[in-house]
Amino acid sequence: MSFFKDIVLPSIKKSGNTTLWLLKIILPISLLVRFLDYFGILAFVAQFLDPVFLHLGLPGSTAIIFITSIFLPLYAPLAIIMSMTVPLRELTILALMCQIAHSLPVESAIQAKTGTSFWSMFSLRVVVSILVGISLNHILPADMGMPLFVKIDAEAMTSIADVLLLWLKGSFQMSLLIFTIITSLNVLYKLLEQHNLTTKLSKAIEPLLRFFGLPASTGFLWLIGYIVGLAYGGALMIDQMSEGKVSRKDAELLNYHLAVSHSVIEDNLLFVALGVSIWWILGVRLLVAWIVVWLRRFLLKMKQKVHFPYRGEGVKQ
Repeated sequence: MSFFKDIVLPSIKKSGNTTLWLLKIILPISLLVRFLDYFGILAFVAQFLDPVFLHLGLPGSTAIIFITSIFLPLYAPLAIIMSMTVPLRELTILALMCQIAHSLPVESAIQAKTGTSFWSMFSLRVVVSILVGISLNHILPADMGMPLFVKIDAEAMTSIADVLLLWLKGSFQMSLLIFTIITSLNVLYKLLEQHNLTTKLSKAIEPLLRFFGLPASTGFLWLIGYIVGLAYGGALMIDQMSEGKVSRKDAELLNYHLAVSHSVIEDNLLFVALGVSIWWILGVRLLVAWIVVWLRRFLLKMKQKVHFPYRGEGVKQ
């Protein structure tokens, strides 16, 4: 097997197609944000949202980032972030909120196909992201400095030509970042597939799954969800459920976990590349996922006791 021919080249080709697809979504959005900023519309909207976002430690102008995240893939709010000047403290809060609540219509629909309510997943992720934002606002240091990426907005925008020039510079940076990260992930996944490591790893992580309150049968799907994301993980979950490898009850618990913590390699790399601490974004998501699953298990146990009051402790989870 040739590493370059069989692994690298197919990964580059796939990454190129994926990058082009993503850029068709995020480049128009980033250009729109540039013009909204240039004409003062962002500042106008911020006046009304400042009182609300104050509790999250964010200025009202960043509301567009979170709202965009809810409806589109994570690259879209990232493009907006790179079109604005956002201090590292605010960027850390936004990173966690956007990682937990992004692309909700698509990802919630995928999870719904595995038997978990669309609106349960949608509302869970929005509520949890807001609670995380409020919590981080109380515990993060007051001054964390500025992100690593060049603050393009610091340059003066005195004409439409300036807006377009700054947008082109930012778009070039964004394109390189997306292509590099996606290519790295594709190479990693192909290597895992080639050496059949996903199956071996799923067996090795059973103690970790127990800690998170997840059944051993979800190990392979947990790995896939963490490596390549919720969309592909959901597709595989449907296949495994149809084959009887994962029960609907086990799949639902995994859905609650993956709803708030998935694709941790790609999602984290995007923000780590901008200077956000890996320990904040990874640690918080894992902690929240642990809380969500165990809380879900507790509620299910209470529900069983209510429906079956004469069966002692009820069905063991």
